[in-house]
Formats: sequence, C-alpha cells, structure tokens
Amino acid sequence: MTPTQEATTLDRDVELLERAAEVTDSLRAQVEKRIVGQRDVVDELLVALLANGHALLVGVPGLAKTLLVQTLAEAMDLEFSRIQFTPDLMPTDITGTEVIEEDRTTGRRVFRFVKGPIFANVVLADEINRTPPKTQAALLEAMQERAVTAAGENFKLPPPFFVLATQNPIEQEGTYPLPEAQLDRFMLELPIYYPSKSEEEEIAARTTSEEEPTVSPVIAAEELIDLQGIVRRIPAPPSLVSFAVRLARSTRPGEEAASVAARYVSWGAGPRASQYLVLGAKARAASRGAALPSYDDVRAVAPAVLAHRLVLNFEAEADGRTTRDVIRELLEETEGWT
Repeated sequence: MTPTQEATTLDRDVELLERAAEVTDSLRAQVEKRIVGQRDVVDELLVALLANGHALLVGVPGLAKTLLVQTLAEAMDLEFSRIQFTPDLMPTDITGTEVIEEDRTTGRRVFRFVKGPIFANVVLADEINRTPPKTQAALLEAMQERAVTAAGENFKLPPPFFVLATQNPIEQEGTYPLPEAQLDRFMLELPIYYPSKSEEEEIAARTTSEEEPTVSPVIAAEELIDLQGIVRRIPAPPSLVSFAVRLARSTRPGEEAASVAARYVSWGAGPRASQYLVLGAKARAASRGAALPSYDDVRAVAPAVLAHRLVLNFEAEADGRTTRDVIRELLEETEGWT
C-alpha cells in the first residue's frame, strides 16, 4: 500500500469513527422517544450492535424489553423478526422447513426450503427460556456461524445478524434453563430494573395519551456493517489485552483467581469472555469516537460480559451473594491492575 493509499484509508477510518459516535447519539435519541429511562441498557445494547454481538435482556414483565428491541430495529432500518418462544415451539418453526411443490409443466414434485423467521437482521427471541432445549439448540448454529443447515444445505443469514433475547428471571413454572453453551454465545447479559418514581410517572403519562411517537431510521444495514468493521480495526494495546485476559482468568478458581472468585465461584468465565472484553471495549470506544479503548472501557463492559458466564457455589448462595455482587467485588479487588 502506497503512502497515499494509507493516508486515504486513515482518513476513511477517522470518518467512520466520527460517524459511529453520531449514529450512537442518534440511535439513543430515537429509542428515547419510546423508552423512558434505561439509559445504561440502551448504551450497552448499542455496544453489542457495534461489536456484532448478541445480547440477553433479563427483567420482569412490563419493563419494555420487547418494545426496546422493536424500536431499535426500526431506528436502524433493518429487517426485524419476532419469535415468541413457547413450550410447543419446534426447531423448524425457527429455522424453516421443506415443502413439496409440484411443477405444473412437468408434474414433477420437488422439495423447496421455506426460510423461517431466523432469516432477518434483528431477531427478537422473546421469553427464550420458555422452550425446550431441542428448540433452543436450533439457535446455536445461527448465533455462532450466522448460518442455518437444513436438508443438507447451508444457508447464510443476512448480515448484519443479531439475536436479542428476553428472559423473565422470576417465573420458573414452564421454563427451561438455557444451556451454558448457548449462554456463552451471548456477548452481553443486560439486566433491566424497575423505573424510578419520576420515570414511572412519565411512562404512565406517555402510554395513556393519544400521541404515538414515530421512530425514524438513522442507519442502514450497509453502513452498520462498515461501522462494525472499524470497531474491529481499532487497535487494542497489548497491555489492555493482557488486562482483559487477566480479568477473565481471575474469575476461575485456581492459582490466578481473585480472592472473591476463589471463595464464591465454582466455574469461571472461558476464553470467549476475554475476547468479548476486548471487543466490547473497542465498541464502547467507537461509540464516543475514540481511536483507542481504555482500561475503563474494559471495566465498564465487564459486568455484562461476565454475569452469565460465572457459576456461583453454595457459599455464595448462603452469604446472599449474586453474580453481579461477585463481579463488583472482583472489580474492586482488581482496581490497582494496569
């Protein structure tokens, strides 16, 4: 590459970084037309989208999880598909199925694959823990390989492709815990909490009036793919990569474990956590137009990256410690790391 070409590429990357910050602000503004509060959840969702990762939204009913995903899809002008997970949902209801068609000219019957709702840019897996493991497993290949295999043929999913799933943490009857292998494919787990009193008053006022906020698209699929590319091209200093890996390894019981992990964790985060800590830090930097991620970026994405990857032991349950409690103590314990 000639110096002129390098300069042109650099200028293009600078423009894309500036555009990433603009798009983040614009998407946030569009979402806020319908969603009151939940600013941290929205920001973390935008990080997942820039990083081309999947996200799991966990919260009790009525906290606008579904509306948040629908609104975000509208603001990005992407093809949206909602799959309501129920106990009788079959794998083919997600991936698609073969049907027999007859050629009217020859009379010959042939099989044709009819694509299922997974063939979209943004797939809302609503109440994902309400369907049996066999059906949940139908998502695994799509989430990891971004492809579906049916009738011996491989079908690529349209880029960009995101699975944004919702889960109710309190209802256990008629639900199936997600397999660890599937949980690990979600980049982030995002808890959604009750709104504050003032926020709830605003929600009640907004949703009982005639006004219906209109969401305007601010980015198309092609540009989003470009922004995901610049996130990948953001350099991560070796010291930051080392910090992210050390943080992930400190969750695993053993010689490198932090004291809080050694006491309360049965199984720590795997290597995918290290990857997502670095990638999430890059995406967070891009969302504000920064050319380099910082240690603070790694720490900021750590709770959402690690929360669904730690398995706590009986002592943690006896002491009333949640996964988020352990992660908070872990970050405090590692405050001096550089």
